[in-house]
Amino acid sequence: DPRARDTVAAFADAMRPFAEAVAAPTAELGDLVARHIAAAEALARDDDADGAQRLWAGAAGTAAADVVAELRDAADALGPVEGAAYAALFEALIAGRVVRPAYGLHPRLHIWGPLEARLQHADVLILGGLNEGSWPPEAAASPWMSRPMMAAFGLPSPERRIGLSAHDFVQAFAAPRVYLTRAERVDGSPTVPSRWLMRIANLVRGTEHADGFADPEDWSAWQALLDRPAESAARARAELRPRPCPPVAARPRELSATRIETWMRDPYAIYAEFVLGLRALDPLDADPSRADYGTFIHAALERFIRRHPPPAPLPAEAEASLLALGRETFAAVLDRPGIRAFWWPRFARIARWFAAEEGERRAGLAASATEAKGRLELPGPAGPFAVRATADRIDRDNDGRLVILDYKTGAPPKTDEVAAGFAPQLPIEAMIAEAGGFADVPAALVARLEYWRLKGGDPVGEIKVLPLDPGRLVAEAREGLARLVAAFDDPATPYEARPRPDRAPRFSDYEHLARVKEWADIAGDDA
Repeated sequence: DPRARDTVAAFADAMRPFAEAVAAPTAELGDLVARHIAAAEALARDDDADGAQRLWAGAAGTAAADVVAELRDAADALGPVEGAAYAALFEALIAGRVVRPAYGLHPRLHIWGPLEARLQHADVLILGGLNEGSWPPEAAASPWMSRPMMAAFGLPSPERRIGLSAHDFVQAFAAPRVYLTRAERVDGSPTVPSRWLMRIANLVRGTEHADGFADPEDWSAWQALLDRPAESAARARAELRPRPCPPVAARPRELSATRIETWMRDPYAIYAEFVLGLRALDPLDADPSRADYGTFIHAALERFIRRHPPPAPLPAEAEASLLALGRETFAAVLDRPGIRAFWWPRFARIARWFAAEEGERRAGLAASATEAKGRLELPGPAGPFAVRATADRIDRDNDGRLVILDYKTGAPPKTDEVAAGFAPQLPIEAMIAEAGGFADVPAALVARLEYWRLKGGDPVGEIKVLPLDPGRLVAEAREGLARLVAAFDDPATPYEARPRPDRAPRFSDYEHLARVKEWADIAGDDA
C-alpha cells in the first residue's frame, strides 16, 4: 500500500534524529531533549493542526510541557548522559506528575492531597487509594545516603513518611462521614489493602456488632489503659504477638541446619513455611540479587575443587581455570551491565586470592568433598527427628581429621553467636560429620571449623577459624537440638514470633504475616 509506505517513511524520518542521539554512547542532555520534542511534535501532527498545538494542549499537555521545560533548564548542569539512559531518566521525571483538570469540577467537590485535607474541613470525605504502596507510600531508600548516614546527619528515617501518612489518615478518618475506598487491581495485578484498612476491618469484625464499633464503655477501658503503659505493653505482647500451637502431627519432623537457626530465632517462620506450606515467590524478571551472587560463587568454587581435587597440587594455571569456570557459571547474567561492572571484577579478585590460598594448603590435605549432603536422625518424644545439611566443603587432613568450611560472601556469624548456639550451622555439620552422616565422607573427628569470607574488596578474602573447641560445639549442638525437639514435641509449645527480639533474624519472608510492625514497638521490641 503506497499510503502506508509513505506513513512509515514519514514516521522513520521524524524519529531518525532522536533515535540516533539515543543510540549514541553519550550525548548532551539539551540536544536529546530538543530532538525528543521535535520527534514528538512531528508524530502529533495531523491534517488539521500543528503537532505542537496538539501535543501541548489541555491539562496533560501543560503538565508535560512543565516537565520538559524543567529538564531543558537543568540540561546544562547535568551535562552529557548515556543515550540509552535517557528513556529511564525521562520516565523517572514524569512518573510522579499528577494531572488534574483545571476546570469543570462541581463547586462542592474538591480533590485534595493528604496535606490539603489536613488543613481543611468537609462534611463527607472519600479516602481513596488505600493500598500498600499508595497510602501509606513505600519507605523508599535514599540513593545517596544509607540509614546510618542519615541518622548521623540528623535526617529523618524513610519510615517517617509512613508515620506522617498515618497521622493524615487518622485526621481524615475523624471526619463526620467517611468512605474508605481502594482499587482491588492496578494494571491487572492484585493489590494489597492498606495496613490501616486491614486493621480497621479486623477490629470491626472482632466486635460483637459486625457493622459497628465497640460500645462506649470499652472506650473507657482503653482510656484507662493509657495511664498504665506497662500493663498495656504486656497486654499487647500477649494478645498481638502470634503464638500458634498446631498439633504435633502437623509439625515438621525434618529440618535443614539453616532452618534450625530460624527455628531458634523465629519459630513462627517455621510454622508459616512448614505447617502452613507458604513460600515466598521470586519476583518476575527480577535482577540477580546478592543471594544469587553467592550461589554463583559457590557453584564456581565447587566445580574448581572437583576439577582439581586434593591431594594433587594445583596447576600453574589455577587462577585462569577458576576464571574460566566463573565465566561459565555467570554466563546467563554476565551480559547485564551491573553484573559485568560490579560483580565480575570482584569475582576475578576472589579467584586470584582463592587460587593462592588453596595452593598453600594443598600439601596438608588428603581429600575434599564439596556441596556434601548429610543427614542425621535424633530421637524425640514424638518420634525420630532428622536434621540435614549441605556443607560447602569438608577437607580431610593428612592426619585423618576433618576441617569443615563455610563460604560467605557476606559477614560470617560472630563467635559469641556460635558459642551461644544461635548460629548452629557449622556445629550441626560437624555433628553429622562425626556421626558419618555425609555421603562419601567417612566418620572422623573434626579438627577445625572455618568461615571463608569472599568479599572481592579490601580485603579480597579472609579466613576466620572459629576459636572454639569443635568437640565441645558438637556436644552442645546435640544437646541443644535434643532440647529443642523435645520442647516442640509438646503440643502446648507455641511457634511464637520473634521470642527474643535481640536474636531475631535480620530478614524474614513472613514478617508481614506475623504483623511484626503492628506489635513490635508496642511490645517493647525493635522491629
